[in-house]
Amino acid sequence: MRLLIVEDEKRLAVSLAKGLRAEGFAVDVVHNGLEGLHRAGEGVYDLVVLDIMLPGMNGYRVCAALRAAGHDVPILMLTAKDGEYDEAEGLDTGADDYLTKPFSYVVLVARVKALLRRRGSSGASPVLRIGSLSVDTAARRVFRDGTEVALTAKEFAVLEQLAVRAGEVVGKPQILEHVWDFAYDGDPNIIEVYISALRRKLGAAAIQTIRGAGYRLVAS
Repeated sequence: MRLLIVEDEKRLAVSLAKGLRAEGFAVDVVHNGLEGLHRAGEGVYDLVVLDIMLPGMNGYRVCAALRAAGHDVPILMLTAKDGEYDEAEGLDTGADDYLTKPFSYVVLVARVKALLRRRGSSGASPVLRIGSLSVDTAARRVFRDGTEVALTAKEFAVLEQLAVRAGEVVGKPQILEHVWDFAYDGDPNIIEVYISALRRKLGAAAIQTIRGAGYRLVAS
C-alpha cells in the first residue's frame, strides 16, 4: 500500500517514512500543504498522514479541499496543538483520525493499520484467496494449503499487488508505483528479484511471466 506524508518538520517526516517503509509500505513525503493537496488529489494513495501546521495551506484546508473534491482517502491528522476544539475542527473537515504530537511511533503505526483495515472492511474481504493461496491484506500474512509462508515486508507488498488483480497481467510500472516510492529511480528489474523469491516460497507455477507485459498470479 502507498502512503503520503505531508509534514514540514523534515526530520520527523524522514523518520516516519523510514519506519513505515520498514513495515512494508511505499511512502512519499512532501513538506507543504499545496503540494500535499496536489499529490493526494492524484488518487494513488491508500492513506494520507497530514500535519495541520503547514506552509502554503494548513492541514484543515487540505483535508476540506480533498473531501470537497470527492476524495475518500483515509486521513490521519497530526498536530502539535492539544485541545478539544482543534480535534473537533480536524474531524469536522473530514479527517478520519487525529494524533497529537509528541506521539509514540508504535501508536502511529497502529492507527495507520486500523484506518486501512477499516477502509478494507467496508468493501471487499481483506483475505484474498487464489487457489491454495490465502493472502490476508489486513494481518499481512500468507498461507498456502493452510500453512503460513514467511515473507519479508517487500515480498508481501509485491504479492499483494498481484493478488488484488489475480488472473490479470500486472506490469512492472504498476508494481513500482504501489510498492516502491514515487522518487525511486533505481533499476525496475529489482522486481524480478522479488518475483523469484516469491516463486521459491509459493511454487514456480504460482506466478506467470507474460513477456513484455508483466506478471500474473494464478491458482495453483
